[in-house]
Amino acid sequence: MTENQIKWWQKAVIYQIYPRSFQDSNNDGIGDLKGIISRLDYVKKLGADVIWLNPIYKSPNMDNGYDISDYEAINPEFGTMDDFDTLLKEAHARGIKVVMDLVVNHSSDQHQWFVESRSSKDAYKRDFYIWRDPVDGHEPNNWGSYFSGPAWKFDEATGQYYLKLFADGQPDLNWENPKLRQAIYDMMNAWVDRGIDGFRMDTISLYSKRPGLPDGPVMEGSQYADPGERVANGPRIHEFIQEMRQKVLNNKDMITVGEASATDIENAKKYANLDGSEVNMVFQFEHVELDSNPEPALTKWYDQRLPLPRLKENLTKWQTAMAGVAWNSLYWENHDQPRSVSRFGSDKPEFRVKSAKMLATLLHFMQGTPYIYQGQEIGMTNAKNFGWDDFDDIEIKNARKYLVDRDHLVDADTMLSYVHYKGRDNARTPMQWTNGKNAGFTEGTPWLKLNDNFEEINVDAALADEDSVFYHYQKLINFRHNLDIVTTGRYELLDLDDEEVYAYKRVGEKEELLVINSFVEESIERDYQVPENAERLISNYKDDEGKTLRPFESKVYRIKK
Repeated sequence: MTENQIKWWQKAVIYQIYPRSFQDSNNDGIGDLKGIISRLDYVKKLGADVIWLNPIYKSPNMDNGYDISDYEAINPEFGTMDDFDTLLKEAHARGIKVVMDLVVNHSSDQHQWFVESRSSKDAYKRDFYIWRDPVDGHEPNNWGSYFSGPAWKFDEATGQYYLKLFADGQPDLNWENPKLRQAIYDMMNAWVDRGIDGFRMDTISLYSKRPGLPDGPVMEGSQYADPGERVANGPRIHEFIQEMRQKVLNNKDMITVGEASATDIENAKKYANLDGSEVNMVFQFEHVELDSNPEPALTKWYDQRLPLPRLKENLTKWQTAMAGVAWNSLYWENHDQPRSVSRFGSDKPEFRVKSAKMLATLLHFMQGTPYIYQGQEIGMTNAKNFGWDDFDDIEIKNARKYLVDRDHLVDADTMLSYVHYKGRDNARTPMQWTNGKNAGFTEGTPWLKLNDNFEEINVDAALADEDSVFYHYQKLINFRHNLDIVTTGRYELLDLDDEEVYAYKRVGEKEELLVINSFVEESIERDYQVPENAERLISNYKDDEGKTLRPFESKVYRIKK
């Protein structure tokens, strides 16, 4: 890739906003659109080019907005369509683009499509969803749900089951039906015409199911087959996404990212091909699934630290395999992942800032488009002050219901430790703006309990400290915008087997970058033979002790050839 071939979104940095937890403007305890508008100058100060909004559509909130009952209406908790238009206008006035979440693998069971679909076997929209007869009085196949339990829900009215890969109230849409697909494209075009700048596409790899919906091998310790292996990257998936591009995505210069669970390199190269036939980039899950439980039935639930060589091997695989062919998304955190400083760094007070900066540096000098999740830029941590009664997330509640109470695969205390490490509510606690009442998020009662460290970790404190995590991210974003080698350079890993340091190079024709990141709490020695004329671009320490790497030290050298 040359400088002339760089697309604008390859130099962009995206800031993800979870609206419910970002900023409340009317003191009902729920973040809203007016709250986001009031914080746009903060996003601008950080330097982000795009904001991605988690779902703001009308929803009964069984899965915090990912169960949509009306794709063309704003959830009244967040405001009105006029508020959204104002947000769009104010963001654009600041040079910030707005990306909407697109959730069309499933809808809410309260969506009018499903209300009509379940009314009768002969309903016009019956085939907008996936219905099957019972088999021997049980579910049509042995697929499990991503949220634990079976992937099917029996409907008394018509005596059939509907497929629901997530919660009971999230029936899967039937992408085999061309009328359903056209209805989705019409809805998408309505948002494009309104002025949005792109889509983040939820569970894009699940649209095409295997013909016949066959049984799969049951996971050890479970009653069900792994849903990912059965439903991801089905035979028509690329056909569907290419059709979406022709019907919608080519209508404007948009940014598009597909969340592609259970996706391998070969499929990712198709989804995110640089020929522009599908989407700009994909979220793949491999690097955030490496620390899953070795007991398959417990899936993600675990609390053991990932060995660094495994992380290096995986990130390197994606960096090298996608180079020149397709485009990566770079992320540590999002609304479905815990806080990265608690997971990959250290949230101990003496190491939190250093390790948060280190993780930021490691990711932002790789090839791809970086994503910053709200609060990540100030080093927010996992919420260790939560007990079982404090959680809101349906995934956590179902894990307790099925894995602890029903199947007794793990005891409640151990499971709580796993949830504190990996649970999604870690990322969904309200944004920590100040050290005042409710962290400046609301004057009311927050919808979700606050992390109790907001008096020390908050935006006001970060902005007042020139050495904060926030300003480190600001510098990284500036390099992304202005240093072409970050976008175009070849990635080259150093010392795969080193269990303490992740070092790599970005190599260009006239210069190279050496990126060094320590993952340990002690000082160690490493000699990377840095030339005397090397320029230290950025570090999380003010000085440079050469071969000595201090706890979680991170530094990047620019070396002219």
